[in-house]
Amino acid sequence: MISLTELVQRHDTKAGRVFEWSIIVLIVVSVLLLIVDSIPDLPQSMRLYLRNTEYIFLGIFALEYILRVLTAPRKSGYIFSFFGIVDLLAFVPFILTMGTIDMRILRVVRLLRIFRIMKLSSYDNALVRFGDALMGMKEEFVIFLFASSLVLLISAAGIWHFEHEVQPEEFSSIISCLWWAIITLATVGYGDLYPITPGGKIFTSIIVMSGMGILAVPAGMVTSALFEVTKKSKHRKRLPHKGRPMLKEAAS
Repeated sequence: MISLTELVQRHDTKAGRVFEWSIIVLIVVSVLLLIVDSIPDLPQSMRLYLRNTEYIFLGIFALEYILRVLTAPRKSGYIFSFFGIVDLLAFVPFILTMGTIDMRILRVVRLLRIFRIMKLSSYDNALVRFGDALMGMKEEFVIFLFASSLVLLISAAGIWHFEHEVQPEEFSSIISCLWWAIITLATVGYGDLYPITPGGKIFTSIIVMSGMGILAVPAGMVTSALFEVTKKSKHRKRLPHKGRPMLKEAAS
């Protein structure tokens, strides 16, 4: 007989995985219905059907939350955890306000539960390696964030210097120019803000070329860190196999 705790909390069992995947499927379906519900010209009959279906999902997710609280080893630990808060906000505001406050979009965040299941499956080693890679480059990542923030500030100050006098409304302050700096360094360029002075155009060209290099840095850092972690992991796996013949020879 499967206990309630084993069903809800034990993701390493067949019953626990079935329960968790069932909840994830329901979350996916509810998110898809939310996407459909956002269509402005939806027929009233369809909107009514979606609203009635939503009440069913709310009941299921409320029951799931209660079960998780009741079966949690530390109830306060789950209630105040990241997943506990997201689980609660995904349905409580909608019920208490009769739909006035809609936090259903948080159900997308609930899909992060997939990683909890993957951690107990064949993807475990891959997740561990990825986590080790991120932890191994945390100092470099902090330096990169600091350098990127500095470049953003310099970019905003520079374009404000060149464009403020001729475009006072668009480039009113260095703070307002940060939006231009972000989209320019990211090489997105929406076209809502652009320079018209020769100095501003030259400065923008330099920033765009710098942005392409800046975007490549984190990708290179992660790739390099993953390569090193994977190489060390494979090396550790080979060590016991290499050591066994030597141990046997020494014993003889």
